[in-house]
Amino acid sequence: MLIEALQSEEIETLVQLEHTLMTSPWSKEDFEYELLENPFAHIFVLKKEMEIIGYVDLWVMYEQAQIASIGIKKEEQSHGYGQKLLEFALSYARDAGVNMMSLEVRKSNQKAIALYQKNGFDIQSIRRDYYQDNHEDAYLMTKEMEGKA
Repeated sequence: MLIEALQSEEIETLVQLEHTLMTSPWSKEDFEYELLENPFAHIFVLKKEMEIIGYVDLWVMYEQAQIASIGIKKEEQSHGYGQKLLEFALSYARDAGVNMMSLEVRKSNQKAIALYQKNGFDIQSIRRDYYQDNHEDAYLMTKEMEGKA
């Protein structure tokens, strides 16, 4: 298992993975913008035997960070890869001086909510009608960061 920065030639693979995971997936142009133009975006991929099986798009903005998107290939879920990727993101943010991390998650995604809570995230509020595809609400979850990793 290897976690490393996304390379531009891997964007198409990431888009394909995103389309299998998300009901409102990002486009190739979205990921190109994140990788090439968004100064706050840090995209990492999780590889197993050189195949991309997961990713996290982390926005680091001064003392705050947000997980903009995170996902693990469906066939690889429930094997601890989401935990590893989340631990990596938390460590990366902590090393960057972040003291607060946030994310939004669908209210129906109980598996993800449990993972985030296990890692110290708390539900702060509900974002009504957040998702465009089905108008589902999202939980805003945050975690106070402590010291350097």
